[in-house]
Amino acid sequence: MGLQDVLEHLQRLGLSGYEAKAYVALVAAGRPVNGYEVAKRSGVPRSTVYETLGKLVARGAAFELRGATDATEYLPLPPASLLDRMRREFDGSVAVLETALPAVVAEPEQHMIHNLKDGGAMLARAGDVLAGARRDVFLSLWPEELEHLGARVHEAAGRGVDVSLMSFGTDVPDGTLPGNVYVHRYSAPEAVLQDLGYRLIVVVGDRREAVVGGFGADGSAWGIYTADPAVALMAAEYVRQDIALQILAERVGAAELNRLFDTDPGLLRLLGRTPSRP
Repeated sequence: MGLQDVLEHLQRLGLSGYEAKAYVALVAAGRPVNGYEVAKRSGVPRSTVYETLGKLVARGAAFELRGATDATEYLPLPPASLLDRMRREFDGSVAVLETALPAVVAEPEQHMIHNLKDGGAMLARAGDVLAGARRDVFLSLWPEELEHLGARVHEAAGRGVDVSLMSFGTDVPDGTLPGNVYVHRYSAPEAVLQDLGYRLIVVVGDRREAVVGGFGADGSAWGIYTADPAVALMAAEYVRQDIALQILAERVGAAELNRLFDTDPGLLRLLGRTPSRP
């Protein structure tokens, strides 16, 4: 992890850009330093460095010392202590908001649904759905997306969430993923990919919210998030039916299913095909 990464993460935890730079400069100095030296080491403008240091002192991230020449010097709160304090403050705020926020939330006039602009946004939102699930999740994923969401699947299972996963593309070794994992073999994943033209992703949490989308071979992606329980239920049923088909194919054999799909009038109608001639 580089310096820029450290600065970005400090900002995510509440420090301003200048505060993060000044704090890192204090830590890197290894001794008390004055504002001029902090400005020189950090790149914080001299015109604002003392105001920035004052804010660090006010939040307890730095301390003022009187130097030998009676000039003010600064010493940082050790990183371990700072992070521990930030963690306690963050956890405390979350605990308060868990009670306070629901009290001010208005009942939505309609269920939320919005487009997801790219693959990163889709995977992030799918991770949110997995993180929020408390009862069950239904997933249909290809290896590329499973690599990004696997840790979230493990976390959900660790909370006691019932996991049902349809995995495309490759076999999943026993014990790699928790829950009920099924490998899509009927039809072959290559045939599915050729038919659809993209890798479909379905992630449903508690049958009340879902992410549905696709990833193209050219790197394109499309998708939606919805908190409409009717749509989420339909997405969950899609995964359940796909799993049921895989179980049926294993029990009766792919050849018998192929025969039914080629000859049964009802199935042919749904598939938009005409019966094969004897």
